[in-house]
Amino acid sequence: MTAPDPGVSPRPGRTSGASAFLVGAGILLSRLAGLIRQRVFSHYLGISDAADAYTVAFRIPNFLQNLFGEGALSASFIPVYAGLLAQGRRDEARRVAGAVAGLLGLLVGGLVLVGVLATPLLIDLIAPGFSGAKRELSITLVRIFFPGAGLLVLSAWCLGVLNSHRSFLLPYAAPVLWNAAIIGALVWQGNRLEPGPLAIAAAWGAIVGSGLQFLIQLPAVWRLAGRPRPELTMDLPGVRTVLANFLPAFVGRGVVQISAYVDSIIATLLPSGAAAALGSAQMLYTLPVSLFGMSVSAAELPAMAGTVGTGPEVAAHLRKRLDEGLRRIAFFIVPSAAAFVALGGVIASALFQTGKFTAADSDYVWGILAGSAVGLLAGTLGRLYTSACYALRDTRTPLRFALIRVALTVLLGLLFALWVPALVGLEDRWGAAGLTASAGMAGWVEFYLLRRSMNARIGSTGIPMPHLVRLWTAAILAAGAGWGLLAAVRGFHPVPRAVLVLSAYAAVYLAVASVLKVEEVRDVTGRLRRAVRRGS
Repeated sequence: MTAPDPGVSPRPGRTSGASAFLVGAGILLSRLAGLIRQRVFSHYLGISDAADAYTVAFRIPNFLQNLFGEGALSASFIPVYAGLLAQGRRDEARRVAGAVAGLLGLLVGGLVLVGVLATPLLIDLIAPGFSGAKRELSITLVRIFFPGAGLLVLSAWCLGVLNSHRSFLLPYAAPVLWNAAIIGALVWQGNRLEPGPLAIAAAWGAIVGSGLQFLIQLPAVWRLAGRPRPELTMDLPGVRTVLANFLPAFVGRGVVQISAYVDSIIATLLPSGAAAALGSAQMLYTLPVSLFGMSVSAAELPAMAGTVGTGPEVAAHLRKRLDEGLRRIAFFIVPSAAAFVALGGVIASALFQTGKFTAADSDYVWGILAGSAVGLLAGTLGRLYTSACYALRDTRTPLRFALIRVALTVLLGLLFALWVPALVGLEDRWGAAGLTASAGMAGWVEFYLLRRSMNARIGSTGIPMPHLVRLWTAAILAAGAGWGLLAAVRGFHPVPRAVLVLSAYAAVYLAVASVLKVEEVRDVTGRLRRAVRRGS
């Protein structure tokens, strides 16, 4: 066994709850910056044709970042790298990290080149309803975004290294710089340019932000990983394992991302503004998924991947971590789903209703947001089961179930977006709400299949039904209290109204959950008390 190198050992002694808290804190910072970015964007562009074009083109860097950062690279690289660290084979871990960086850089360069050249074809695929000036603007924006997407993929490599060393806050907070650069471009040129040129200026801001997001992580990577040198080699067993797991993980995460793309593609077939409104709603309903689903899943992946022992010992350890993680996720996601249905208009108006974004636009986003509540819990719980599969070096099982999910998303999405609104007497634009609801139905099927498969391998896992009943009871009573207060403050400005209503909602939820003896309340209130003591 290779002797450990000083200065590159993973951080010991951190509990999964503390790690998830750090991931959540980093994600919260970046998501808050993203919400500010979206508010500034909505102020200047509303839900215009330029906003539609930018929203669709913007999915290109998001697609590659999510595909590599949250999926293929995490699934294939982190289990191998974290496993080598857990075994004390740090020289080998450093070489694996360097080889993965070199191969990833080569792959990214090819992707960027092909993407720039093939942009018109990509636009026809992701925005078949765009034509004329709207299509040309989309092509220009995608070509600007692609080089920045390459930098974001390299940032995903940094995230994998840092997460394996139990460093979570920096990689998940780094996108704050990306958002800040876009916000700066919008504010700088917002009153000088027409919508089309302003969208292009914001895209150039994204390029600058991508570089900043990558560069801010490099010093920590060099310090923790011992300055890994990029190289093009597949001689190391760890590199071959990463590559063997990468393709099914890449396809699996690609399928999941395609599922999200299906909604935006169908939205381009709906009336003008549907794509932009769907983009605003997606930013809101992915917030709890990222804060609570991704934070727990990201923190658990290196911990589960580093588990050692006999088969039964590993299974018992995974069951324990899964059950604890599932309960933590549900504690936050259940009230999020209830809030989207009952108070989505309050949330949308507070965040986006300014400038060209009207009260009617807020109601439109609310309807789409309410549709997302259908599958919110399934989608977040499914992430943790997927991480457990990755920890077991199994990237193929999530792929099979993701393919089923995408097939259902396409079929149900077309049905609920293009035909159901007319059948029930709604305007065509409300098909956007049918998109999010149908995607949620497909998400429940995928979750059931993942849970059944994992339970067959390690034993029974999941959230007891009485516990879920307590959570939903607390959320429904909190929603009723929120509606009661909303009637009294309806004439207030959207921001203070949202602060009052959502604060009351959260307080009632915590109070009722405490009375119903939901254990997670103690953990949340305990962290809040400790944070207050540290700040005083």
